[in-house]
Amino acid sequence: MTTFRCRVAEWRSSSLRRATSWVPQWFPKTAVVSGPQEAAMAFPHLQQPSFLLASLKADSINKPFAQRCQDLVKVIEDFPAKELHAIFPWLVESIFGSLDGVLVGWNLRYLQGRMSPVEYSIAMEFLDPGGPMMKLVYKLQAEDYKFDFPVSYLPGPVKASIQERVLPDSPLYHNKVQFPPTGGLGLNLALNPFEYYMFFFALSLITQKPLPGALHIRTSDCAYFILVDRYLSWFLPTEGSVLPPLSSSPGGPSPSPAPRTPAMPFASYGLHHTSLLKRHISHQTSVNADPASHEIWRSETLLQVFVEMWLHHYSLEMYQKMQSPHAKESFTPTEEHVLVVRLLLKHLHAFSNSLKPEQVSPSAHSHATSPLEEFKRAAVPRFVQQKLYLFLQHCFGHWPLDASFRAVLEMWLSYLQPWRYAPEKQAQTSDCQPRCVSERWAPFVQENLLMYTKLFVGFLSRALRTDLVSPKNALMVFRVAKVFAQPNLAEMIQKGEQLFLEPELVIPHRQHRLFTAPPFTGSFLSTWPPAVTDTSFKVKSHVYSLEGQDCKYTPMFGPEVRTLVLRLAQLITQAKQTAKSISDQCGESTPGRPFLSWLGFCSTDTNGCYPANDLDEMGQDSVRKTDEYLEKALEYLCQMFRLSEAQLAQLTLALGTTQDENGKKQLPDCIVGEDGLILTPLGRYQIINGLRRFDIEYQGDLELQPIRSYEIASLVRMLFRLSSAINHRFAGRMAALCSRADFLGSFCRYHLMEPGLTGRHLLSPVARGSTVSRARGPRLSLRFLGSYRTLLSLLLAFFVASLFCVGPLACALLLVLGYLLYAVAMTLLTERSKLHQL
Repeated sequence: MTTFRCRVAEWRSSSLRRATSWVPQWFPKTAVVSGPQEAAMAFPHLQQPSFLLASLKADSINKPFAQRCQDLVKVIEDFPAKELHAIFPWLVESIFGSLDGVLVGWNLRYLQGRMSPVEYSIAMEFLDPGGPMMKLVYKLQAEDYKFDFPVSYLPGPVKASIQERVLPDSPLYHNKVQFPPTGGLGLNLALNPFEYYMFFFALSLITQKPLPGALHIRTSDCAYFILVDRYLSWFLPTEGSVLPPLSSSPGGPSPSPAPRTPAMPFASYGLHHTSLLKRHISHQTSVNADPASHEIWRSETLLQVFVEMWLHHYSLEMYQKMQSPHAKESFTPTEEHVLVVRLLLKHLHAFSNSLKPEQVSPSAHSHATSPLEEFKRAAVPRFVQQKLYLFLQHCFGHWPLDASFRAVLEMWLSYLQPWRYAPEKQAQTSDCQPRCVSERWAPFVQENLLMYTKLFVGFLSRALRTDLVSPKNALMVFRVAKVFAQPNLAEMIQKGEQLFLEPELVIPHRQHRLFTAPPFTGSFLSTWPPAVTDTSFKVKSHVYSLEGQDCKYTPMFGPEVRTLVLRLAQLITQAKQTAKSISDQCGESTPGRPFLSWLGFCSTDTNGCYPANDLDEMGQDSVRKTDEYLEKALEYLCQMFRLSEAQLAQLTLALGTTQDENGKKQLPDCIVGEDGLILTPLGRYQIINGLRRFDIEYQGDLELQPIRSYEIASLVRMLFRLSSAINHRFAGRMAALCSRADFLGSFCRYHLMEPGLTGRHLLSPVARGSTVSRARGPRLSLRFLGSYRTLLSLLLAFFVASLFCVGPLACALLLVLGYLLYAVAMTLLTERSKLHQL
């Protein structure tokens, strides 16, 4: 960690110390550091920014992290913006790493306080929103400096749009695109210092490659995650207003921020897009002279940068193309990425819900409303909703079917529950009953309808393809069912679907939201359509803006989704029975395993029971948790979709989940064909999800079966060659011995003949015709000596014998004698059982 940070902090001290080191001996050194004006007058060469930059680069190699940061603080305080302007791009890249991911900078994504407390505290203090780095940003901002940012490193849809000479729909890019001169190398954005800093900060989450061994680092403990939280709390405050920029000098005035670039006026943020299809932006220049409008330019920029860099990786057109199974995945988010986005969403809900009660209603929109309050109302629907929806759609469709999907799931559920981050949440937590969702959240549910319905269907399709016996997957189903089963939420979703599916009461072209006039057949005093029509328009506008005008909407409470829910209920019931069966089978096999089997004297069951599962690793406690999660999830699903117990019982019988006479699971669903058993689609599904299985046994030559994990591969191969040579040379003699009718013949048959195949359970009808051809002559097998358990047992026997002063040779003779007695007894028992069968 220190090697990554030691390249950054040495910048500050070097410049000033080099300045003092170049001073002649007769010149007093105090004159050099007394202030930036005296330093510039005494040493004209310091007025060249290239010297300061070169000094900082040289010092970044030789000085420790703490000293470099101290020197950087001194440089920011003492040097004017003219000199700092040249070092700013290099400094930002040195902190956050290069855009191509080659330089890692300070490696903030893996810097933790408990691992590197000194470096962590210094970095957090330096990059704090009220710290020296932000002070440098404001110092340059006051001088209206611009910095070039290459378009090639922007998210895919933004880059493609700008390269096609089409302005993206976000105000963040307006009036910033710099077209290259003839022969130029590429497009650039001209960004102010605050934008440039935030672009690098946000993109470092994506561009920086993970370090080896960083998989076990907790994201919420890292410096980057905590800095995101601090920036959100500072620039999007839930209480009070945004703090003004820090002053550049202890007693000087605060630098005034650069005026906002022409973008959408704040007054129009609260409105929907002016068209259902064309999401064009109003390019009016803000004429609001209220000083409070300058108060939130940083808040607006911060939110837009975070949303653009973290979420805007998929456009509607790209999303529609990626529905094809042959589409290539363009961008794959990481679990860390998703966790940071969830932090953003949680804070945005708290930020939006901090509106004053008198300003929540639409009637409160007036010129007296402060820009910050207007921004709170518009932050989520205006900047976040569409890009988040496409981001979630991609994650639901392309994320691996494993437990890491929990991060995506919790991000989605956090967005769906803004009431969890409302100020009145604490007043309702004392109630023992599930908290009822207030009607005040009905507009949010209706204007985010697809977030609830379309993504719920996407989750159902994932849940139907996962192993619900796993406690982690069962927990995810439980979490979703619990959230959607909150009282009054299902009714709100149904109401939103009714508003979307109701007949059109407005003209098709709604650019100006004009309603039709009353028909002549009605009363002259007839009023305009009721207010619900306007609500219906908002829901339709939401759906069309996210899915397109020609979208095919599948109602969440319609017959298609209900069928999927019934399938999920069936699988939950099956998973509960499978978990119980695994628990019972593993409980029976563990205590009942004979001691001689562990020692290697008895045959070991190489076929196992059920495939590996989380239950095998976590024990009975996991069975209990899985059963609880699935039981509650089934209860919540029945509440939401009004499923009766009779329906569940019929579905259970239809799937054939009843157990057989022995209490074991039946075979997978099959049909008998000409060539044997053929799996049905239901049978394939049962095998994939571990709900049922075939009792697979090895039916081939026991000497040629695959080498097991408890065997030494090289030793097994050597023993096979040795036994094959013995069998080839003494085949005739072994056959003669086994053909004898006396006790010696029985003894040789017990050791040299394979067990009969008549007692084996052949699963495939095809194998029945080849049973006779499998009979083999007598042969010697030494493979048991290649087992770890056999060798460990022999070593243990020799060790115990040494404790009783028995030598190795005597111990070996005792073992051979003991085995001969065991073999004689088994031979007699085998012969007696054959006589009884005759």
